[in-house]
Amino acid sequence: MADNDRRDRYDRNDRGDRNDRNEGDARSRRGGGSRRRRASRLTAERIDYIDYKDVKLLQSYVPERGKVTPRRISGLSAWQQRKMTEAIKRARNIALLPYSTH
Repeated sequence: MADNDRRDRYDRNDRGDRNDRNEGDARSRRGGGSRRRRASRLTAERIDYIDYKDVKLLQSYVPERGKVTPRRISGLSAWQQRKMTEAIKRARNIALLPYSTH
């Protein structure tokens, strides 16, 4: 009988697991949600090698302020982002791209 009492008490005070508490997936809680992943221009144009001398390509990933556009905005893969950053730094070093606008 004591076992049944314990089980009833547990059921009455049961909060459930984490999934029951939130009633919805993670996207609906945070706000944004159904945002579509941006496709990479490099993948679309099948560019395999990111050349540091290709200033037109590099300028599209460096805004006016001079910072490198982050992955979540540019849509590049991790490998592409590393190569893009490296190419931008090399182009800046030999003065093909400015470090900043000021």
